[in-house]
Amino acid sequence: MNMEENSKKDVLKQTRSNKLYKRWWFLFSAACIVIAGVYLLLIRPGMTQSQAKGAKAPVRIVPVTAEAAKKGDMAVYINGLGTVTPVYTVTVKTRVDGQLMDVLYKEGHMVNRGDLLAIIDPRPFEVQLAQAEGQLARDQAYLKNTRIDLERYQVLWKQDSISKQQLDTQVALVQQYEGAVKVDQGLIDSAKLQLVYCRITSPITGRIGLRLVDPGNMVRASDTNGLIVITQLKPITVVFPIPEDSLPQILRRFKTGAQMQVEAYDREQKEKLAAGTLLTIDNQIDTSTGTVKLKATFPNKENELFPNQFVNVRLLVDVRREATIVPSAAIQRGPQGTFVYVVKEDRTVTVRPIVINEIQSGNASIKTGISAGELVVTDGADRLREGAKVELKGQNKAVSVKGRP
Repeated sequence: MNMEENSKKDVLKQTRSNKLYKRWWFLFSAACIVIAGVYLLLIRPGMTQSQAKGAKAPVRIVPVTAEAAKKGDMAVYINGLGTVTPVYTVTVKTRVDGQLMDVLYKEGHMVNRGDLLAIIDPRPFEVQLAQAEGQLARDQAYLKNTRIDLERYQVLWKQDSISKQQLDTQVALVQQYEGAVKVDQGLIDSAKLQLVYCRITSPITGRIGLRLVDPGNMVRASDTNGLIVITQLKPITVVFPIPEDSLPQILRRFKTGAQMQVEAYDREQKEKLAAGTLLTIDNQIDTSTGTVKLKATFPNKENELFPNQFVNVRLLVDVRREATIVPSAAIQRGPQGTFVYVVKEDRTVTVRPIVINEIQSGNASIKTGISAGELVVTDGADRLREGAKVELKGQNKAVSVKGRP
């Protein structure tokens, strides 16, 4: 019995020992795995970075486009959105009442001042003229007779054959008929004037608009719409607003009497429509918009401008002589202000702070910071930093700083 019990105890101990061994082995394996992971995640990258510090990184070359700064004259413009406004626009109305008999113009055609446009029935006024002329002839005959009688009365009064009262009465009668003759002459002149008004002529030279009244209709002087509208096209004006901050600069030039050039462009500012000069400046600033209106005149010889057309206006206010000019695409802005990337002779770039006078039509006039001949980066600046290596591409590839190959 004792031997069997001892044998069972030995087997039990052996089993416990095996289980304990396996457990410790599992824990040891897990610890090794954790240590290996920590090594790979923390220690090995640190060694790689320290090794990378000792190694030299490859130099990255950035392809860019550059242009040389140049000296030249730069025009300074003030831009505005203008409306083409005719010098004269006339709504032609009748000055007499009557039937519109005939229309002698064509819609949209040019007419000259004094051209016959329409005819109103003249017959009623011809009748009035005939009546006035007949009345004048009658009153002239009466006047002639009273004057003869006056001469007789004067002789009889000298002979003391009539009283002074009879003579004075005859004098008054002569004056009465003289007044009647003047009234009759006025009626004749009025009737002739009405006949003139029956023939409607153009008061200005310009373009005829669409017909407002057809022949056969009755027209009256009290009609508000009129018969036709005529617009003068040559010359023509453009009214455009500018910011009030730009007014002093314009006034200084305008007061000298110099003609200030104005250009009109289409909506996209690509096609130049016409060129003219500044005519006048409005007498007050619009407080709601902070702008003041200017008026420019254009010859408009080829009818480039049309009434009420919207155009983009450029007013030339100054010309900067011998200015340093760079493309506006080269201008960069950062926390420290405005700057450009300048390409040096070793094909590296440096940041150069600049001061700008103005930017016009894709070019910038530089006050300080750049000299003529220096290359400035115009494309690819977003990938650059101080000292970056660059490669000039396109037509500037063979060009170096200050124009040397």
